[in-house]
Amino acid sequence: MTGGPARRDETAEVVVVGAGLAGLVAARELEAAGASVVVIEANDRVGGRTMTRRVGGVPVEMGGQWIGPDQHRINVLAGELGVETLPTEVPGRTVFYEGGRRSEYEEDGEVPFGDLGASLEVQEAFQALSELAKGVPAGVPWTAERAAEWDGQTLETWKLAHTHSAGARFYFDLAVESLYACEPRDISLLGVLSDIASSGGFGGLFEIEASAEENRFVGGAQELCVRMAREVEGSVVLSSPVRRISQDGDGVLVESDTVSVRARAVIITVPPALRGRIEYAPALPPVHDGLSQRMPMGAVIKCHAVYDAPFWRGAGLNGRAESDAGPCKVTCDNSPPGADAGVLTGFILGSDAREWSRRSVGERKQAVLECFARYFGEGALDPRGYDECDWGAEVYSRGGYAGVPVPGFYLDHGPALQEPVGRVHWAGTETAERWNGYMDGAVESGSRAAREVLSTLPSANTSSRPEGTSGGENSSRGRPRVGATGIGG
Repeated sequence: MTGGPARRDETAEVVVVGAGLAGLVAARELEAAGASVVVIEANDRVGGRTMTRRVGGVPVEMGGQWIGPDQHRINVLAGELGVETLPTEVPGRTVFYEGGRRSEYEEDGEVPFGDLGASLEVQEAFQALSELAKGVPAGVPWTAERAAEWDGQTLETWKLAHTHSAGARFYFDLAVESLYACEPRDISLLGVLSDIASSGGFGGLFEIEASAEENRFVGGAQELCVRMAREVEGSVVLSSPVRRISQDGDGVLVESDTVSVRARAVIITVPPALRGRIEYAPALPPVHDGLSQRMPMGAVIKCHAVYDAPFWRGAGLNGRAESDAGPCKVTCDNSPPGADAGVLTGFILGSDAREWSRRSVGERKQAVLECFARYFGEGALDPRGYDECDWGAEVYSRGGYAGVPVPGFYLDHGPALQEPVGRVHWAGTETAERWNGYMDGAVESGSRAAREVLSTLPSANTSSRPEGTSGGENSSRGRPRVGATGIGG
């Protein structure tokens, strides 16, 4: 940074690193309790892994967007901020594409597998996972009686032992890719069981009517962060990556590109994979350094095509497609309220995302529109607008939807997700006890970290805001639902 602009020096009681949901919720609750706060954000915007852009004249969600009725914290926060929601569900049939054959099915009907027993096989597999998850304590999965067994294998290993038909394995993989933006081979079985436990049951993850994706936000999920940032206006510093954090017995010094802040504590809300990109003095304990190396981000490219109208609805289709042919194997209707525009959203996930991230935007656009045409007709080839976000290419996210725990992660590094290191505290959706990986978990984490820090500031008014009313992070997973047989996310 030699020759760059001089950093300005500031003081505060608390520094928050990251202006996503977790960071801004923490800042909001700290300020409500009387603590002085500076929020430092690397990007030139607030929102973290929520991001809204205008495409073809309408707002589209490039990141996390869906919430459910059981996600109480994010719902309460939205109510406090005056951000309205609208239902996700669109009536009509879902397109199913397998082995070059296109078919359609009703939402309350069976998925038309080539192998008629595959649907039942998949349901039984997910029910078996749900039963296993009953033995996993939410928030502390490494304490489960069978933690060593479950954290010692991938979900792929478990899948191969519990499914047998090609159709069941295809649909299992599609559901996992949709939910985690990775392959079953990438994730610890214990990590999946932990998520099931954190959502209160497998249906909480996979059934749209019951759980995580019943509603979306009017104007986009980023609006939550925009409104919180206004509340702490003057305390948010943008375009200023934090480079170094020093701490001693008297406090911390947080050094970013444009500001250095002396404070009594710091809350870091970046994804676990990015924690290690900050320099710490003294260095973090080895278990924390290992944590940032063993929880990589998922891989997702979220793609939107905007049309003059949702033409697929006229054909009795709901905009959802499930396919074994990529690059977009999962789609949904993301149209705004009213009939002014139709939006089809497609997801390039896991290995497909890693492969297609090497291609040009033009190549990806052509391939995505061809997928949409395969599912919904030739009219999909001519949108009035197209845009995408390759989250792996976002320098301060490096993937999405959230961190993916590899085998062995929780046994060796689980406690370090939340465990403070001196005056350094941690937040972010990956650290949540409930709805880990979602916006609601992000909200929980920001609130929890604020309470931790307030307990170290005797002068703060810790009773100014009831526990759990708000607080959060930057990532309800931006994922679509899959299927009508208890699979989705």
